[in-house]
Amino acid sequence: MGEAATAVEGGILSHLEALEASAHQAALAEGELRQHEEKAAWMKARIQQLRKKRDELRAKLDMCHPGATGISEEALLEWKIENARGLLQSFYLTGLSGALTARGVSLRISTAFEGTYLDSFYLDLALQQPVQILRHSVPVFIPLEELAREHLQTDIKRFLALLSDHLNAYVGRKFQADQLEEHFAAFLEGRLWSNSLFNVLEFKYGLGEDSKAFPFKAKLIYKDPLRLLPTEVTVACEEDSPDSLMETAKVHSTLFSEKPLHKVFRAFAASEELLESPGFSA
Repeated sequence: MGEAATAVEGGILSHLEALEASAHQAALAEGELRQHEEKAAWMKARIQQLRKKRDELRAKLDMCHPGATGISEEALLEWKIENARGLLQSFYLTGLSGALTARGVSLRISTAFEGTYLDSFYLDLALQQPVQILRHSVPVFIPLEELAREHLQTDIKRFLALLSDHLNAYVGRKFQADQLEEHFAAFLEGRLWSNSLFNVLEFKYGLGEDSKAFPFKAKLIYKDPLRLLPTEVTVACEEDSPDSLMETAKVHSTLFSEKPLHKVFRAFAASEELLESPGFSA
């Protein structure tokens, strides 16, 4: 009886060991299958990357040598037209617009400052290799050639975006200076001085009841050509000026650094009106 029980127990153990061995083999097989699937997926993705690179190289070759890869000149022209249309659509809501021309595209870059539309500039491009600037109305002090050298052949969208940023910053600074002279000339002694890019401004101004006194001399410098607010501000007055005037100059310096120029003087004018209003007492 004992021998029979021992035999049964041994048979069960042998069967369990066989099941464990079978499960181990199945796990190994499953792991190998998973590795194979992962490798197959990686190879598929790599093939897609190589195909995309091949198509890009083929397109560049066609731009330089039409027909070199069997694509007709008509198909190449159609590709250029579609590429230009995509370019126009991508900039439609960013101040750039234009139309297709026989040689490429004619663009209009519109500028604005805080919702006020200002000047527009024009740029005609020939969509060939290399891409060429045919005509433009960009001011000479805007670094158009530098931007074209760095980005026009490799990333035309970045080239246009940076050019638009430069133009908007220049026009925005000029707008502030024009607004100051047009609406707040009574605060100024003479004319405001600026360079062509309007990134250096100098003027003398005064506040208070005595409109003939102009104790403050301001100099605003915009070292970053893409900024609308100055990076350096100096507001000075005579060395023998009272301490209260010196403190006022410091306050003005901070204001010019944080707010558009004409809005600072608008605040000055509002303060003057408040002081002169009937019933006001200090």
